[in-house]
Amino acid sequence: MSTLVAERPFHPQRAALRLVGSAMVAIGVFLSGFVISEPAPYELMLAVQIGVFFLLGLKISRAVGPLLILLLLFNVGGMLSLTVMADLSGAPMYMAVSLFLALTSVFYAAIIEDDHRRLGLIFRAWVAAAVITALLGILGYFHAFPGAEVFTLYDRAKGAFQDPNVFGPYLVVPALYLMYRLLSGSLVAAPLAIAGLLVLTLGIFLSFSRAAWGLYLFSALALVVVMLLKERTAAFRLKIFTLTLAALVLLMLALGGAMQSKKVSDLFLNRAKLVQDYDGARLGRFERHKIGFLMAMERPLGLGPMVLGKMFGEDEHNIWLKSLTTYGWLGFVSYLLLIWSTLAIGFRALLRDRPWQPYLMIAWIVLAGHALIGNVIDLDHWRHVYLLFGVIWGCFALEQRHRRAVA
Repeated sequence: MSTLVAERPFHPQRAALRLVGSAMVAIGVFLSGFVISEPAPYELMLAVQIGVFFLLGLKISRAVGPLLILLLLFNVGGMLSLTVMADLSGAPMYMAVSLFLALTSVFYAAIIEDDHRRLGLIFRAWVAAAVITALLGILGYFHAFPGAEVFTLYDRAKGAFQDPNVFGPYLVVPALYLMYRLLSGSLVAAPLAIAGLLVLTLGIFLSFSRAAWGLYLFSALALVVVMLLKERTAAFRLKIFTLTLAALVLLMLALGGAMQSKKVSDLFLNRAKLVQDYDGARLGRFERHKIGFLMAMERPLGLGPMVLGKMFGEDEHNIWLKSLTTYGWLGFVSYLLLIWSTLAIGFRALLRDRPWQPYLMIAWIVLAGHALIGNVIDLDHWRHVYLLFGVIWGCFALEQRHRRAVA
């Protein structure tokens, strides 16, 4: 496997600081799975981390600079939209959250570039948080203990989140990571990975989020395809085929068991409809998309945060429309460039033999899936999406440094 650069001189104090810093990062990512109220502990922890790391000399490299610029332009567009609002109630706080989440993305990219080993900590902490919050959602859905319904919403599992539509997609990256470990690791650790994967899959299923279901299916298939492209030996392909088949059988058995509950089966059959009543009805989701795009075309500065939702009683449920109405034309163009540039830089290094390649592969696949489900859901305040941006741009910065070192 390729090496990065020459070993750095060992300094005990610096090593201790880096150890403490990495532990803080792991705790911060772990807290991302528990967002019942805002501001959540995640925000408080990240605010402290960002300040401490940059005070101690963390730098934003030229490779990460474009990420910072695009996110700042995105948020400048949102701030400009405030100038056309008649009622600013809640809007400044909305933009403050947007700006903070943008800073977390740049922060993650910078700390990953500083030490690629933090990627392992980030993903393991994400798995731990996801398994716990998924278990809470599952136990809540089946009313396993008094007060468990706090982890559900509208008879859908939401874990320690405010919304099942965020809870479900949050679990996909950890599920893919366990799937990768199962397909590429030794059989000794397989039972633990399978158990975690079953918990996360059941959590995604019980969220009854069509976006989460589609994202999970797309991401799992894409992971297998990319791994087959990277590892072309017959033995590896046979292993992938065998384990994939076994995993599918186990998942079908687990979901089949869940479907024995009439409550589960009824809600599944209802949610499995491609177009719900509130999608295709008059002034439903798709009609609001059309009206919103027409309104945004006449307002270069946008409408302002939450304005369209107040007009129609429902939010945009489309990230492209959301970027137009909330962040204006500047925000829309910035977000479009951000998505496509992130996917482009990740795709170029997707199959290269690097220590960080598995993490880049998983983050790239899931971000591509989020770009697809963004057509029917808002993503601009999803914490884990900003973490995905940070992972991909951090790996891009590592790749740039690696190429300079080789040259």
